[in-house]
Amino acid sequence: MSTLKDSLAPLALKGRILSFDRDPGRSEDNSYTYFESGVVLIEGGYISAVGENIRIPEEAQITDYGDYLICPGFIDAHVHYPQINIIASYGEQLLEWLKKYTFPEESRFSDKKFATSVSSFFLDELVKNGVTTASVFCTSHPNSVDAFFEESSKRDLRMIAGKVLMDRNAPEGVCDTAQAGYNHSKELIEKWHQIGRNLYAITPRFAPTSSPEQLEMAGQLYSEVDNVYVQSHVSENVAEIEWVKKLFPEAKTYLEVYQNFNLLGPRSLYGHGIYFSDEDIELVSSTGTGIVHCPTSNLFMGSGLFELKKMYDAKVSIALGSDIAGGTSLSPFSVMKGAYEIAQLKGFSLSPLQAFYMATLGSSKTLHLDDKIGKLVPGYEADLVVIDLESTPIIKNRLQGAQNLEDLLFAQIILADERSIAATYCNGNMLYQRNL
Repeated sequence: MSTLKDSLAPLALKGRILSFDRDPGRSEDNSYTYFESGVVLIEGGYISAVGENIRIPEEAQITDYGDYLICPGFIDAHVHYPQINIIASYGEQLLEWLKKYTFPEESRFSDKKFATSVSSFFLDELVKNGVTTASVFCTSHPNSVDAFFEESSKRDLRMIAGKVLMDRNAPEGVCDTAQAGYNHSKELIEKWHQIGRNLYAITPRFAPTSSPEQLEMAGQLYSEVDNVYVQSHVSENVAEIEWVKKLFPEAKTYLEVYQNFNLLGPRSLYGHGIYFSDEDIELVSSTGTGIVHCPTSNLFMGSGLFELKKMYDAKVSIALGSDIAGGTSLSPFSVMKGAYEIAQLKGFSLSPLQAFYMATLGSSKTLHLDDKIGKLVPGYEADLVVIDLESTPIIKNRLQGAQNLEDLLFAQIILADERSIAATYCNGNMLYQRNL
């Protein structure tokens, strides 16, 4: 697919620049690069130079963002695009919430035109919030996947997505069968996986809505296809865990269900993981399985409090996710704020640098994309966000007393929202610019 970047002159973006080189929680020195006044040079959709004394080509288009902060595009590692219309729906915990809101809404996505309209709105809202990559659940309808990737491709976004596999314990309008789920997933993988910037995720909704036969076929697909992803949910809710015990009595824990069907490993992404045993934590760490922390969803749904410090100490690969529509906002600031608050309740102080790292390079590592995105360095895809550090009067007032970079970042985490996103660039194209 041809994109705007093919015909554009080089871009030179000036401003404050922040990019992480490694986890600041594990390396106090030299964990990030920060320039008070620097340049990011973009050529052909890729970053070609970053620094303070960059030679800017004469033909380059220069945009001076002044004191705004330029950083890598944010990553949302767990989100349901078909649920964007039911965000902020009142009441219920997980299992009742699925029955009351989610399944009726998702049944509408057999209509390709409807799926396209929602995909377009969802992606525009993501970009407006500074999110340039996401791992996305579609519905059980192949139309929902085609619609999503078509819209994503138009925007030249780096996206992971997949058809939900669900062959039991749900209404007929959102269910497939084990064989149909396998066949459709394989067709969609051939059609979309590694085409342009699209990546495919084999997507069992969660263990209770997939039969053993379907989970076995999902594990077979995972082993058959190079670099394909797996995404699902695990240990989110107490009632859900009890249900899994009844459905899969042979498994010692919820997580072990997925292990038994060969669904753990590199590029496997599991949302939540709130109620993990020590053995579960060791298992995700040893297999390289990614856990996506979805704090706003965990709070809104009353699910529980994530053990960030315990996971972190065990060197589990952790990403951040909004989990719309269980979550309450697509804003990465809201997600980081929720992560900070839950960590506080569990006796751990998540630093601003760690939070920004988790939302950028940390999540790209969990997604196994840290050779392409998550950093502002030459050779990386030019996905980046420009943040107005004084986007509201209350933030501007707060920053009068700011002492350092961490203070600047923490004010954004606690007080900022989509109004702080001045511009979002995806693969070198400016897809969003805030109206000034």
